[in-house]
Amino acid sequence: MQSASMSLSSAAAPLLKFRAPSRNPNPNPRFRPISCSASSKARPISIRGSFSSDLWTSPDLSPVQPTRSRRLDVAVRSAAGESAGESAGEKSASEGSSLAQTLQLGSLFGLWYLFNIYFNIYNKQVLKVFPFPMTMTTCQFAVGSVFVLLMWATNLHKKPNISTQQIVAILPLAIVHTLGNLFTNMSLGKVAVSFTHTIKAMEPFFSVVLSALFLGELPTLWVVSSLLPIVGGVALASMTEASFNWAGFWSAMASNVTFQSRNVLSKKLMVKKEESLDNINLFSIITIMSLFLLAPVTLFVEGVKVTPTYLQSAGVNLNQIYMRSLLAGLCFHAYQQVSYMILSKVSPVTHSVGNCVKRVVVIVTSVLFFRTPVTTINAVGTGIALAGVFLYSRVKGIKPKPKAA
Repeated sequence: MQSASMSLSSAAAPLLKFRAPSRNPNPNPRFRPISCSASSKARPISIRGSFSSDLWTSPDLSPVQPTRSRRLDVAVRSAAGESAGESAGEKSASEGSSLAQTLQLGSLFGLWYLFNIYFNIYNKQVLKVFPFPMTMTTCQFAVGSVFVLLMWATNLHKKPNISTQQIVAILPLAIVHTLGNLFTNMSLGKVAVSFTHTIKAMEPFFSVVLSALFLGELPTLWVVSSLLPIVGGVALASMTEASFNWAGFWSAMASNVTFQSRNVLSKKLMVKKEESLDNINLFSIITIMSLFLLAPVTLFVEGVKVTPTYLQSAGVNLNQIYMRSLLAGLCFHAYQQVSYMILSKVSPVTHSVGNCVKRVVVIVTSVLFFRTPVTTINAVGTGIALAGVFLYSRVKGIKPKPKAA
């Protein structure tokens, strides 16, 4: 029933007037309170009531509003809920971003190792039947230069703005980079891949020596201690290496010296770089400059050895040597490019550890692929040298404690 009426009449009834209280005690917000009215004239008392979903209403009372404290409490709870939701969302997004970065970094390390393995395999296969390391190195720089120009032309990476002053500063880096790769190919053509990389494990030794001589960076006791197993392990492996010859040995040693000279020169000459000249662009410019530096020397020393006529007269498979040379050049540039990309994402210590692991992977895969004979002493010497490299990568970041005043 929506409404109800009731009438009472009395001649001597007193004057009655019921007023609604200032605060309605009715706890049911769906019920509108009863309004009562009476007069001195025996007028019927009218009682009306209805149900509604609104707030309480009456002729003499406006809708009851929440108190200020209640509104404030609701607002605080709402803000706290929103803040908790935002915090949870940010945490979830942060975890997702961290996972994506880890997967990306792991993929880069995998590509770094993979490209390096295939470069050493294809390069060794070509150098076995085509003993011209200068021509091979020039071809690898040419393939890399084409890749760089395509990268800039398609905006895969922003082209740098290079000044003449910067080119002059980069020139020494390009010279030692050219020599380092040339000496590496000369060593690979003379000895086994595993032995070349065992000798190249001595890079930390030359890095410490050259940094002390030209940069004044004296090594700590920990660093010096880590060099002992490196030198001892390489010496032990060299004494029992089946493919040992002095040309291959000294070429690998010269590669160590030139590559570490590049690192020292980069610290000494390239202290200030513009934003556009990041590590990738720096390597790209060095690659192009290396091509222009080595190409005329190659033509003068070895002549043109890549023509089909010459290769057929040498009795080599034309298609096979062209394809393997191309793949070696692509892998050569790719693994160095990825190495610079990793270096831009991790610390130098982490990159050094990754490089040590990469050398282990290359040595093991080359021994298995080429079935290189390895003696027990040779394996022990290689293992000691690589363990020393790993130790060096871990301790070189330790700074000596400052002396108390």
